[in-house]
Amino acid sequence: MKIVIIGAGGMGCLFAALLTKAKEEVWLIDNHKERAERIRKEGIRVEGISKFKIQNSKFKITLAPREAGVAELLIIFVKAYDTEKAVIDALPTIGKETTILTLQNGLGNIEKIKETLSIQNSKFKIQNSNPLSPHLTIQAGTTSQGATVLGPGYIRHAGEGETIIGELSGKITPRLKSIARVFNSAGIETKLTDNLEGLIWSKLLINVGINAICSIIKVKNGSLLENAEALRLMEGAVSEAVRITEKKGITLLYDNPQEKVKSICQATKENINSMLQDILNKKRTEIDFINGAIVEEGENLGIPTPVNKTLTCLVRAMENVKIKNKI
Repeated sequence: MKIVIIGAGGMGCLFAALLTKAKEEVWLIDNHKERAERIRKEGIRVEGISKFKIQNSKFKITLAPREAGVAELLIIFVKAYDTEKAVIDALPTIGKETTILTLQNGLGNIEKIKETLSIQNSKFKIQNSNPLSPHLTIQAGTTSQGATVLGPGYIRHAGEGETIIGELSGKITPRLKSIARVFNSAGIETKLTDNLEGLIWSKLLINVGINAICSIIKVKNGSLLENAEALRLMEGAVSEAVRITEKKGITLLYDNPQEKVKSICQATKENINSMLQDILNKKRTEIDFINGAIVEEGENLGIPTPVNKTLTCLVRAMENVKIKNKI
């Protein structure tokens, strides 16, 4: 299968390495010139749970999506705030039978992809160009794989868990099954769901309970389980999110959200989550699409979310301090 991955960060490189190792045709698209050059020269090195290196001759990396050509599967791994730009940049890789799969964190990615494609489709029609195919498939999912970036193309495989994907229609289609087969053959344990909304919210609650708190106190995931005050914050943030899912009538994929979040902490105890990696690397975080999304949903539904609001404000404050380069 010809697979194009947008985003050469930790998760993008991990999936690229595993899929390349399984003999799939993989293209990495990156918009960071220096990082792309390093990966092109040195390949992808993985340590931790998995230990191997993928030579640069086994896959392709480019700054120009047009070089990759049309993909059978387009995987989006960019930060949530970059989704619109990623989709526009990736248009040359999208053909009549391309499947677009987002495995991003947070809320709103599916909607942003659909909105961006709709706008671009209208532009194509105005320009008398060929519109995007009505057969275009958008899938979404979550992954419990964990990757810590140690350098360009150098990652630690810090957590191993299942990946779950689904169709917007809720149907278990042949195309969905085909992608699951490819992932499973690459050692990426993959299951299918007919409850995509429940899946997205189930992953969101895990991120809500872990990412911001780890980022504020600067610890690996597992350390939250050893800190009574951090656990109180986790439980408060998750409880607020659960009340929203109940109000919206969303069926989660697990019965006990609090215990599920703690089990993920344990399973990924050595992982430095993506939000903390962003803080440490002085980058913008996805806080607005995780805890911030809970605050927004709560305001819309009349549900107080004081813990998530505080966590969101603190992470935003940390971003501002980082940007202003204090002391």
